Amino acid sequence: MDASFRVAELPASRGVAWIGESFKLLRAAPATWVAICAAWIVLSIALMIVPIVGAVASNFLQPVFFASFAVIAYKQSTGERISVSDLWSGFRHHVRELVNLGALLLLVQLGIVIFMVVLGLPTLSNTERELTMQEYLELLQGKEWILLTGFLLMAAIRGLVWFATPLITFHGMSTTQAMRWSLYAAIANIGAMMVYGTVLLGLFLAAIIPWGLGLVAVIPLAVISTTPAPQT
Repeated sequence: MDASFRVAELPASRGVAWIGESFKLLRAAPATWVAICAAWIVLSIALMIVPIVGAVASNFLQPVFFASFAVIAYKQSTGERISVSDLWSGFRHHVRELVNLGALLLLVQLGIVIFMVVLGLPTLSNTERELTMQEYLELLQGKEWILLTGFLLMAAIRGLVWFATPLITFHGMSTTQAMRWSLYAAIANIGAMMVYGTVLLGLFLAAIIPWGLGLVAVIPLAVISTTPAPQT
């Protein structure tokens, strides 16, 4: 690893500070951030409905979109005006490395799903007819631990590569180099990340209670807060 690069080891309370700092950015330009996130969601869904290659392309491009979020947040923090067109800022540099990251994440997630099936997670292919939701939930009884295992593995993988996108975007690292540094940064700041994840999960749960209306604010808050650049 590059000896000139350092990752700060932050206290667990820093996880709450990430949320607070992100809220300040959201509060300064709420309409713009909501519009940016709406455009991202629409584009992602539009890609996913394209037959055969759409869902794959959407997954590959997610790190590129999150690179855009990181650039937008940084741009706003320096006092510049942001706009919906900034959603394309992540497509201007290091796109190949970001797409490679998306591809690797997709492969790992598929591996986790296969692992869950091996553990006994029921699938629609287990029957000759399409299952209703009620029937599928009945098959899941007693196997909830498989879903929990899969969720924890997915969360762990996401956490370990959490810093990879800003490392590629702001430091021009290769995909593998960014993933190595992200792993180190995640381990060094595991307390802060666990606090952050717990707080963000609580916000999402609270947001869906009033007909999901709170998601209008929580989704932008999440995308701002999930793109920090590690202190060097």
